[in-house]
Amino acid sequence: MPLMTCGTMLAHLLEAYDVGHVFGIPGVHNVELYRGLWQTKIRHVSPRHEQGAGFMADGYARATGKPGVAFVITGPGLTNIATAMGQAYGDSSPMLVLSSVNRRHEMAFGRGFLHEMPSQRNVSAGMTAFSHTLLRPEELPDVLAAAFAVFSSSRPRPVNIEIPIDVIEQKIEWEPADAKIVRLLPPAPAAAAILAAAEIIAKGKRTLILAGGGAAHAAAEVERLATLLEAPVMMTVNGRGILAPSHPLNADFAIAYDEGRKAIDDADTVIAIGTEIGETDYDFESTKPFQPRGTLIRIDIDPRQIAIGPRVGVGIVADAKLATIALIEAIGAAKGKGKPDRAWADKLVMASAKLMERTREPEDPLYDRMLAAIRDRLGDPVLVGDSTKPVYRGMLTYRAPSPRSFFSAATGFGTLGFALPAAIGAKVALPDRHVIAMLGDGGIQFTLPELMSAKEAEAGIAVVVWNNNGYREIKDFMVQKEIKPMAVDIGPPDFLKTAASVGIEGTRIKSIAELTAALAEHGPKSKEPRLYEIGPWLKD
Repeated sequence: MPLMTCGTMLAHLLEAYDVGHVFGIPGVHNVELYRGLWQTKIRHVSPRHEQGAGFMADGYARATGKPGVAFVITGPGLTNIATAMGQAYGDSSPMLVLSSVNRRHEMAFGRGFLHEMPSQRNVSAGMTAFSHTLLRPEELPDVLAAAFAVFSSSRPRPVNIEIPIDVIEQKIEWEPADAKIVRLLPPAPAAAAILAAAEIIAKGKRTLILAGGGAAHAAAEVERLATLLEAPVMMTVNGRGILAPSHPLNADFAIAYDEGRKAIDDADTVIAIGTEIGETDYDFESTKPFQPRGTLIRIDIDPRQIAIGPRVGVGIVADAKLATIALIEAIGAAKGKGKPDRAWADKLVMASAKLMERTREPEDPLYDRMLAAIRDRLGDPVLVGDSTKPVYRGMLTYRAPSPRSFFSAATGFGTLGFALPAAIGAKVALPDRHVIAMLGDGGIQFTLPELMSAKEAEAGIAVVVWNNNGYREIKDFMVQKEIKPMAVDIGPPDFLKTAASVGIEGTRIKSIAELTAALAEHGPKSKEPRLYEIGPWLKD
């Protein structure tokens, strides 16, 4: 049998699990992870910071539903990527972080070894589905199988596997053709739970569906269920696009307002599919706790979410797609089906659309028109948002054209600087689609060096920077709280010159029409990233 290092075996195993890209930075502690990479078809993308590697892996995962993979070094590599892991954990994004760690006989002694930490594994444990220290090369296939089982068959969150330097270097007799690859299917629903839910739904007249990011792969099934029940659908930020913008049952604008809560209370049955029903799901503006008056039926792959959330009538622990298919079949066979109140559904959809006209700030209509114009001109772009005013508005009002085409760091963990590297990860995964990073002048400075990564990786993203000269959102919040603003009027760099310094074309845009024309001209298959600076001067 071939003799190879543990690091080389890792590369072959990743390829066997259909990993196409790795985002990482080599260092003296993890170079062995790279020894076998050239023997595979895996493409390596080099960020300028490990946090960028994590955000790239996250963007890759959100755009595709497949796990993003990152390589980092011991100590600072792991702590640098920790923020990105926290974001992925909060938004249930599958990410595999492979890190080196000190040699087995050097760990936890505190003798001042390079990159040493008291317990590196404990740092990642709080933001992962699990964290594992590999102690023998022979165990690698089993540990990877456990990681990919998380990604395919449970709530998809990050996994960290740390490998001591001496273990990465250790040689083992191993044949890639005989690799142990475990491919688990997602969990199917319990028949009794489906039957109980179907009996309740069949008797109802006003059914409402709440669809989250966990149902992104079940869009066709959710639409079928909604059509069958004539049930309006509200979507979370990560669930946007499950129903098309023009769908007659699309009521997603309502989710953030008290009017939306009233509609939920008016429903006799609420079906929540793949959503944790959290603050960034349904509580942007609402002033009351989430607890429907009618019967709540929850479909979630994570039993803990069902147990700790609002009171449920029926909890279905299963993959969203499999459970929705089973529910459709069971409802068709159930007795006592009530006639749907379509007038109520239509009224809710119209009221939902009307809520789009409600604004908090004078610029809100401009943001709405800009985002809609981008979508309509480009067809089906992937819009990757950061924590910035246009994106905040989009979280309330943007109707995404398809699942996985709109995601933002302002959900869950809420990190700044996410959009630029996450867009690179999405573009690497989807080279034939428009991918747009939209972020503010404050947020982009967190990960600004990743412009070089985009150029080097030939990731032809469009970087749209809303420049209002500082942390405007925080400044407004300080004023609202009667706190004298400070530390918010930061001076941004000249973004056009910054882009030019790394060979990226930059343009200051004056109108929405000019922006959409420039994005369209850039083209979905371009390998050249471009930067577009917009701001309060933007006109229709």
